[in-house]
Amino acid sequence: MPKSLKRSSGVLVPLFSVYSKESLGIGEFPDIKLLVDWCAATGNSIIQLLPMNEVGPTFCPYDSISSFALEPMYISIRLLKGAKPKSPGKISDRVDYRIKQEKELILREIYAREGYPASNDDFNKFMEGNSYWLDDYALFKALKVYNAGSPWYEWNDGYKNRDGYLMEEFSREHRDELDFYKWVQWQAFSQFKAARKYARSKGVSLKGDLPILVSRDSADAWAHPDFFKLEYAAGAPPDMYCAKGQRWGMPTYNWGYIEADEFIYLKEKLKAAENFYDMLRVDHVVGLFRIWSIPYNEPMENKGLNGFFDPSDENIWGEQGRKLLLALKDNTKMLLCAEDLGVIPKICRKTLEEMQIPGNDVQRWMKDWQVKHDFLEPGEYRKMAVAMLSTHDTTNWPAWWENEAGTVDEELFTRKCSERGIDYSAIKDKLFDSERSRFGRLRWREEISSVDGYTSILGKRPEELKDFIELYENTYLEKEKLWKKLGMAGAMQEKASVKLMRAALGITAASGSILNIELITDLLFLSGALRGDPYNYRINRPGTVSPDNWSLRLPISLEELMADRVNGEIREMIRSSGRGMTA
Repeated sequence: MPKSLKRSSGVLVPLFSVYSKESLGIGEFPDIKLLVDWCAATGNSIIQLLPMNEVGPTFCPYDSISSFALEPMYISIRLLKGAKPKSPGKISDRVDYRIKQEKELILREIYAREGYPASNDDFNKFMEGNSYWLDDYALFKALKVYNAGSPWYEWNDGYKNRDGYLMEEFSREHRDELDFYKWVQWQAFSQFKAARKYARSKGVSLKGDLPILVSRDSADAWAHPDFFKLEYAAGAPPDMYCAKGQRWGMPTYNWGYIEADEFIYLKEKLKAAENFYDMLRVDHVVGLFRIWSIPYNEPMENKGLNGFFDPSDENIWGEQGRKLLLALKDNTKMLLCAEDLGVIPKICRKTLEEMQIPGNDVQRWMKDWQVKHDFLEPGEYRKMAVAMLSTHDTTNWPAWWENEAGTVDEELFTRKCSERGIDYSAIKDKLFDSERSRFGRLRWREEISSVDGYTSILGKRPEELKDFIELYENTYLEKEKLWKKLGMAGAMQEKASVKLMRAALGITAASGSILNIELITDLLFLSGALRGDPYNYRINRPGTVSPDNWSLRLPISLEELMADRVNGEIREMIRSSGRGMTA
């Protein structure tokens, strides 16, 4: 275990979800300072952010148009030289992403008034330090505008294939436009660096997020097409939560070409991240070992059903994963953490353990799946892990408790029935309680109290229904089991209460995991700030494209959060667990 690593606690906060009285339409870089103050007040010592890279038209932070460029929406206009005061406007419960276009217009006005800062040493140092990606990024952005926003792979051959003469001519004719994009990135860089400096002064670490993939229509793929397998779209295989799997759409990597270039692409990503972060989450780390690849021309409605693992040879997964992880770990001082959720081969977990890279232990999945079919004790969590109740891709914990615990995915169950020749419509009401089944999740009837009774309704012999039986054993009475594990008295309650939430948070705080980082919405449930159905406070629904994804805004401002009565309770919870700056 790294010598500097100690039991710590933190909070996962998407910057777009917060706002202050100074924010303009979305959380901004200076708002991180208020989050730092809140952490200091509650005893948390880590702020985990989602990827801060510039997003594309879906506004998904994991489908960015650059692995390096920061999202300009997060720039605070009021801090810029020559800025005119702007009213924050009305705060809604969802981010209105038209703010990106509005802010760009304001940034262009300021840039036009103030001019190109050619004599500024800090600006010149910024350009020199980011030369690997900055010129390509600015050129890509300008060409996108020139080509009416169409993706680079639909441009004419000269621009698509980066013809040297055309690139030089376009750069000369659009010099001011390219300089504008560089200036914008410098402003974002400077404001984010200032927030990181403030966090360090308060003893709070910033944890970043390194997306494993980048958009097909990105500056990276345009500048380095050989690094990508553009004929494929990445995704995830079917599982108990996504019956058809997932199709993310980003291209997979051609690791051979990246390795032949001495992993400079990966090293530069780390170099960029080190400007802002002390720790770094490696997204979908199993994708470094093998990634689910879907032919790009596969019909969209099939999602991830007809994909395959790349490499196809399972015997080389370990060698590839270790090589890529070493390329990351050996080239950074940041503490690397790994997102190792989903269907994970043993070699991936073994390699993370050997390299002392913490994975993720999410309480709802911390179970003995094979024998007891029950939740683990806090001491059974992995030591080299980040314990948590929820992630940005899941429901928050109260929503999980009320809508998903003790259920199976309806689409998955119906597909399994179809494959096995079982008439789902004839058995649905015999197995599941329709009044307690919501959001595509089927809740078991309590009277289905034995495997024999279950399989007799399915009309098949138990030996033919191993996967059906596993679904049942790991979900039937799941809520009742966890209620007992949490030490709750009396009959199990369907609704999540503050008392139940405290008990759930106590599990991960007391766990043996070295780090404990909780989703901000889980912590806010303690204060009563989340009103109505907690299911509405979801950050993302994997495998879907929706205005409700990546747009959640917290129901209280950062100033109100600083004054919230729940802060003392969180601080005491962290103190008693022996974590963080109050330990």
